[in-house]
Amino acid sequence: MINTLIKQCKLMLDVARLPVATLCFDTSFHPDDVRAMHRLFTSPHPKYKVFGYKQLGVALIDLRRAGASDHVDHIIGKADAATFVNKARRRGYTLAQIDRNDHVDAIHDINVSLPSRQGRPMDASYREKKTHFETQRHYRYFGAFNKQGKLVAYCNIGRFGNFAAFSQLIGYRNNDGVMHLMVNEIVHLLIDELRAGSGPEFLMYDTFFGAQPGLRQFKTMLGFAPYRARYSLR
Repeated sequence: MINTLIKQCKLMLDVARLPVATLCFDTSFHPDDVRAMHRLFTSPHPKYKVFGYKQLGVALIDLRRAGASDHVDHIIGKADAATFVNKARRRGYTLAQIDRNDHVDAIHDINVSLPSRQGRPMDASYREKKTHFETQRHYRYFGAFNKQGKLVAYCNIGRFGNFAAFSQLIGYRNNDGVMHLMVNEIVHLLIDELRAGSGPEFLMYDTFFGAQPGLRQFKTMLGFAPYRARYSLR
């Protein structure tokens, strides 16, 4: 009982210290899906009912601040992230925007390459091979390729308003820094778009709370920090 109270008190202190990010859902990007995501993000947290589902410890990069500073130092200058990014570049990995329907087999091979990730079995939706992917206009789809042209990782990013969010980020497990390269290149792209007046202000990668230590470290290395999100819908 005492330990539970201590943990709850610590959680409340951690929450109180979190910086606040104002994230605005904008239905002009996709009316139905944006509204559905707003309902999901603001629905009660399954464990802490008084909070929204995606309200506490949201993993964000403030692209406005990142773009105003030396980007390399701000994003990949932490821990060994720069080492991994540079390793991937030296080994010939590249990032490109893709049509997933051109890579159906390769995506399935990535999805089933491991039985579990982050301590959890792969969901059935990943194990089942899709023969066609629906392309949504407020999403972009990226793939990382090795120097032989093989797809080794992919990710999907949705734009929901003044923020964009990863919905999938998955690849073969190796030590080449491919996932670090993918996130880093996308952050660069979004910062350039923000400077040009068309990009999002924040990039989200789910949350910190509940994530496995390895994933938390990965996010921190690449410049994500925990925030308390305040949502609106227009």
